[in-house]
Amino acid sequence: MRYANTMLPKGVTGLVIALVWSTIASAGAPPSAGQPGPDFTLKDAKGTTYVLSEVKNHQMAVLYFFDAASRPSQEGLAYLDSLKKRFSDDSLVVWAISRSPADAVARYTQQAAPAFPILLDPGDVSDQYGATAILPTVFVMGPDQNVLDVFQGGGKTTEVLLVRLAERTLSRKKHDMAKAMADTVIAKNPENIEARAVKGYAEIKSGHLEKAEAIFEEVAASPGPGEVVGQEGLSAVYAQKGEDDKALALADQVTRKAPKRGFAHVVKANVLYRRNQKTAAGNELKKAVGKTASSPHQQAVALNKYGRFYASVGKHEKARELYDQAVAVDPYFVEATSNKGMSYQREGRWDQALDAYSKASGIGAGEAFTALLAKKAQQMIELQKDADQRRQIDRLVKDLAERYRKQQAAPSADTDEWTSRPLVFAFVDVQEKGGLADRDGMSTILTAQLADHLNASGRVKVVDRVVLDRLLSELNLGSSELADPNTTLRLGRVMAARIMATGTLFTMPGDTLVSLRLVDTETSAIAKTLTRELGPESGWNKALLRLNREVLAALVDGYPLQGYVVQATGDQALINLGADQGMVEGTRLDVIEMTKPIVYKGRTLKGLPKVVARLEVVSVETDLCHARIIKKERDLKTDDKVRENSSPI
Repeated sequence: MRYANTMLPKGVTGLVIALVWSTIASAGAPPSAGQPGPDFTLKDAKGTTYVLSEVKNHQMAVLYFFDAASRPSQEGLAYLDSLKKRFSDDSLVVWAISRSPADAVARYTQQAAPAFPILLDPGDVSDQYGATAILPTVFVMGPDQNVLDVFQGGGKTTEVLLVRLAERTLSRKKHDMAKAMADTVIAKNPENIEARAVKGYAEIKSGHLEKAEAIFEEVAASPGPGEVVGQEGLSAVYAQKGEDDKALALADQVTRKAPKRGFAHVVKANVLYRRNQKTAAGNELKKAVGKTASSPHQQAVALNKYGRFYASVGKHEKARELYDQAVAVDPYFVEATSNKGMSYQREGRWDQALDAYSKASGIGAGEAFTALLAKKAQQMIELQKDADQRRQIDRLVKDLAERYRKQQAAPSADTDEWTSRPLVFAFVDVQEKGGLADRDGMSTILTAQLADHLNASGRVKVVDRVVLDRLLSELNLGSSELADPNTTLRLGRVMAARIMATGTLFTMPGDTLVSLRLVDTETSAIAKTLTRELGPESGWNKALLRLNREVLAALVDGYPLQGYVVQATGDQALINLGADQGMVEGTRLDVIEMTKPIVYKGRTLKGLPKVVARLEVVSVETDLCHARIIKKERDLKTDDKVRENSSPI
């Protein structure tokens, strides 16, 4: 409901204005974008209590002040109701707030049956938020109860509201919901350029580049501002498809036709950076952050990317300034908050890193990567507080460094050449190359997650990253030195690591490629090379689980467990392999006999071992295991050799 102005006598006008300003001054001005919204507690008609401060940081709240008796005031609510009924997750909170009489609210509730609560306001909350003269008035609330956007009125303003919600939702990686919001506006007004553009960018984020291209081609063919908006979107599509020349050409056109638009400069920077024209890329990012004609999400992308650029050259303080600006514009762009944490981590400032990671995890529901980084930061803080453990690590690193300098391998008193030793694995150096990803520290996340998966398997022991990093620092070994295979081998030998992993994480258009090389430190041979596409970040957890299985399978195939029968009674056998050697329940073992050598054409060839029994491990202790005899050709005896059988059942 919009209250109309009425003509008042000249003397009365000044009095009314004075009274209005007096009221505002006494009540306090309503909050604007960037300010915290006043906390409040309201109830619905059933008496259920709703408290604004209890909304979680990962939830975006829409406070919709409306007149329950006015249909124009209810228009936006109808669209939001449709979206809430389609998307049932709690990431979007909608509270309709009305100071209308209870019977009017009851009639509206009965007719609309909304999927969100209708809160009864005696008037105080509406006054605090300045939602009295113009209805609807809508506040979009972000983390920490801060106001992101304010909208007043219906009609075209409803379209602006929904487009902005779609943009905010895109930052939160709710791509389907963002597309649905955009579609709602397009159905209402097919000529709405902003809504069509948001849908196009949502299709890019979803990996549907052909759909995005079709959308932006239609937008570019529109008269007026649609041309540059469409061309800017097309340049982003071409960049994602790897058609760099086309992307640069279109982005250049946009920057000439619409010099206030910033996202075309980001597109140019992405292409130039992966072409290793880093200075030129930095110049484009500098231009991008100075432009105003971009959505909050696009502004945040530009600021975050510029921060990544500074972080890549070690200017972490400047990077953090840009990350903070990105968060101020779009607090749901959690990559910027996570990157701020990584900048602190690279400086060894673990308390600040943990604060940033924890905040990013709280805002981004399901942010598995920042949760992992937060866990690692917490472990480092606990280590710094544990003097005994620090001294142990210091002694170990000093000993390893001395052995490295003297080129001494780790001591081994084991004379049993058949029984497997613990299979120790170390990630030495996984470098990030190619484009400038939105998120910093992806190689750290990759190796940390793979290390956790491999350790959890029980089959492999991964060298503690803290020890390795301290050793590299003690020896002053950087990426250039670690690129030398001889350096990697020497490191592996002093740490008694049988397998050393090096590799590259390559950011490509629309994808990320990981290449791992597993090197045997005893033979210097490459045990396995793995090159895999990880796909979009949203699918990384599954992709890394698959990669972990492949690494584990390669290790099991290349380094099967070997041991001896200690004792055999009935259908049970005791084997000299336990958890320390990587034995796990369910492992199948072959009992083998070595056969006589074969003389063939003057050459003596080693005979193939003969399998005389098959075992399955049923329980595991520290240095031995109990196995069930599945089948046998003869009775087992002490010192029979066993070898792991990794073939499918």
